[in-house]
Amino acid sequence: MTPNNTPSYKASIKQSVVGLVIFAVITAGVVSFTRLITAERISKNLAQAEAKLLYQLAPKNEYDLDLNQPLQLAAAPQLGHLQPFTAHLATKNGQPALIILPLTTKDGYSGAINLLIALSLQGEIKGVRIVSHRETPGLGDRIEARKSDWLQQFINRSLSNPDKRGWAVKKDGGDFDQFTGATITPRAVINVIKRSLIWQKTTNEQFNNLN
Repeated sequence: MTPNNTPSYKASIKQSVVGLVIFAVITAGVVSFTRLITAERISKNLAQAEAKLLYQLAPKNEYDLDLNQPLQLAAAPQLGHLQPFTAHLATKNGQPALIILPLTTKDGYSGAINLLIALSLQGEIKGVRIVSHRETPGLGDRIEARKSDWLQQFINRSLSNPDKRGWAVKKDGGDFDQFTGATITPRAVINVIKRSLIWQKTTNEQFNNLN
């Protein structure tokens, strides 16, 4: 290459580099924007799904539940919350009736299981719903209400019904059914539900004082 062509060559390289930088910036911007929009859409969908589950646990024809006035509660590691978390209080005839708690257990076969539980202020379970999980299709996913009626066995249960020993799957000598070929998943759910009853018993007074 002759000296006369050097400036032109350098200019061409500079233009290519500038072009690549601009392309990278634009691409990064598009990717970031897409992720933001997707995250917002996912967050909105999750909120709508959770609201639907909340109203399944506290039907509008039985309870008053204002989703715009959640309870802000202190961290409760036994429920899966290492930071302060949000719960909901449903009232009936103007009086506190149900506390609806989000629970997380990391003891599932395939990872974390997230659920909601409705507890009466007398310490009885009024409903349980699975929010999300990664359990094995056809086995562990039978914890979902739409897959089986397994969750129904918790209705009206409490710390005294069954007793301490009964809060386990039948394979472990307890009162609750497990799934054929999948014991870890129901065991994890039963354990976190039991922990929520213990937690509720120790914190019940603050909910009775809410009006």
